[in-house]
Amino acid sequence: MVTVTYSPGDFLTRFLDSLAAATTRGTLTVLADNGSTDGAPEAAAQRRSGVEFLATGGNLGYGSGMNAGARHLRARREAGEIDPEFFLVSNPDVEFGPGAIDELLACARRLPSAAAVGPRIREPDGSIYPSARAVPTVGNGVGHALFSRVWPGNPWSRAYRQAEDMDAERTAGWLSGSCLLVRWEAFDAVGGFDERYFMYLEDVDLGDRFTRAGYDNVYCPAAEITHAQGHATENHSQAMLPAHHASAYSFQADRLSAWWQAPVRWALRAGLKARAAAAIALTRRSV
Repeated sequence: MVTVTYSPGDFLTRFLDSLAAATTRGTLTVLADNGSTDGAPEAAAQRRSGVEFLATGGNLGYGSGMNAGARHLRARREAGEIDPEFFLVSNPDVEFGPGAIDELLACARRLPSAAAVGPRIREPDGSIYPSARAVPTVGNGVGHALFSRVWPGNPWSRAYRQAEDMDAERTAGWLSGSCLLVRWEAFDAVGGFDERYFMYLEDVDLGDRFTRAGYDNVYCPAAEITHAQGHATENHSQAMLPAHHASAYSFQADRLSAWWQAPVRWALRAGLKARAAAAIALTRRSV
């Protein structure tokens, strides 16, 4: 397992405590640390067996941190010390339900085309997060961005979230990167996470590249976790807003790369910059 830590506090304790009931197998958890200042990752590695601290060298972002953790695990895999087929990536603010990891493994073994398998994700209030979604297009992405807050049930958000079916096992365009069981073969085939994404949409990009490479992303509701979302970014919301919009532009621009699509890219860049500026101004007024 790899989790990227950035001053996770008590969330990390609950994350690690939940592993015992999540699987009957032993676990090795790499804490790919992006510059924590609270000492929680170092303390966990010192006090717990099966937990290793890996300093990444700075706040590299989620995808780069995950890739660093995967590189750390790859040597152990090649030495035959860990499972050769799968590893799990997860946020440290996750708590696994009983048997969750074993359910993810069972699902992945039944479906050899699955590059990634994701669980049902509950919010702390018990509601289900729509974690298995369609890949955003310019159409549904723009519609979702413009209307999701003022018109939650709009057709573009519904198409993007695919929230109407969170009880059945199914394939999806992408799965939330907050918790993913990943097949090593597929991860290596697509080159892991794209490190241009500092934060946000790196999981969307990974899921889309899995699909383009001929693999599936499978939602497995038999596995369940709870996710306290946003703890690492809640105190840096103004800094994260530009990162979110930059990631959205990178994702669409990569998929609209033909010369004749340049006007669409220009319009998209201008629109996202304007939306980011408006969101930042609104955040400042609310403080």
